[in-house]
Amino acid sequence: MSDPEFIAQLEGYGLTTAEVHFYRPDAPSLLQLFVWQAYDLAPNFPVLFEFLDHWRREIEAVLHSVRIAHERLIRPAEWRPIDGVISIQ
Repeated sequence: MSDPEFIAQLEGYGLTTAEVHFYRPDAPSLLQLFVWQAYDLAPNFPVLFEFLDHWRREIEAVLHSVRIAHERLIRPAEWRPIDGVISIQ
């Protein structure tokens, strides 16, 4: 059986990393950081937004900002033509 994360990558999912900056109720003057990572689809990021909705509903920390990085790990191969051939003897 294939790895579900590999199958997701073949379907277009890429590795998404989000830096979630937040304030906790017991320390409102302290900005804290949580790093979240999962496979998601850019540019809509449904998995990330589901996580952030859960955060808003269930966690008593107030979101300040979210910074997103995304990279498709499996993609078509890149190639470039070469103008000459070097022979090594």
